[in-house]
Amino acid sequence: MINGIVSGIPSIATGLSTGATGAANGQAPATNFADVFQSAVSDVDSLQNNADQQVVNLLQGKGNADIGGAMVSVEKADVAFQLMMQVRNKVVSAYQEMEKMQF
Repeated sequence: MINGIVSGIPSIATGLSTGATGAANGQAPATNFADVFQSAVSDVDSLQNNADQQVVNLLQGKGNADIGGAMVSVEKADVAFQLMMQVRNKVVSAYQEMEKMQF
């Protein structure tokens, strides 16, 4: 279960490293940090949409909706969102630190 929750971390790390050093492992390089961050936000959004849909299906009694799967999806979305917010906080903190520097 933990592996499923943090499965997006290697792709984010790969995107960050290929943006700085060029193609790695045959993948096309990310052009900049904004593209990588936008991709991560998109992934978090899709996790949230999936969790929302599973909760709606569970509440409406549709198909093969089960409470366990809905809970796992909600937790995945929550952990991914918290990770994204921590990355954002670190980026903002680094920017503020650079802003204080005098050249």
